[in-house]
Amino acid sequence: MTILLADPRVRAVRVHDNGDPLIPLDFASGVLVRAGLANRLDDARSTLPSGVELRVVEGHRSVTDQQTIIDEYTNELRLLHPDANEAELDRLSSRFVAPIAVAPHVAGAAVDLTLVDEAGEELWMGTPIDATPESSDGACWFGAEVDRTARRNRRMLARALGDAGLVNYPTEWWHWSYGDRYWALLTGTEHAIYGPVEAEMAA
Repeated sequence: MTILLADPRVRAVRVHDNGDPLIPLDFASGVLVRAGLANRLDDARSTLPSGVELRVVEGHRSVTDQQTIIDEYTNELRLLHPDANEAELDRLSSRFVAPIAVAPHVAGAAVDLTLVDEAGEELWMGTPIDATPESSDGACWFGAEVDRTARRNRRMLARALGDAGLVNYPTEWWHWSYGDRYWALLTGTEHAIYGPVEAEMAA
């Protein structure tokens, strides 16, 4: 059974922030992540086949930006599910965007990324990055039924990132994290090592 970010078990994970700074990724312009995550992304890159590279499109996200995404998507869901109460809307929303308190992006602990070839062209993954469950008919889920090419490329991405210690949020094939509450819960780690952080604290 998929554990969503709105699950109380995620919020219950303790955070003992280890103080890793936000640093810019040297291969992704304008993207900040925690130093420990940056090191693991470098590890993942080194294991990819020749001619294949990571393209990171987003890392750290401010609380304001996170709340904007939550509000916009929740408004869409209200129209699609007019009978849903707030708790159900929160659950549905968390398939695509994390609640502020547990958001891996706000902690600098997550990246949205894909694979590209030598020419910088994105490999086919079955959906674009940031496809919602509604717009993709569920194909955004990592384990969704997608064509053979997309499945092969998703497995390549998962092998590199998983071996480097990252975990995937299963409703979004492109979202991977390290050090946050969700990562701690899935890996059985005693506590998260990254909590919310402001970009002003970047190294």
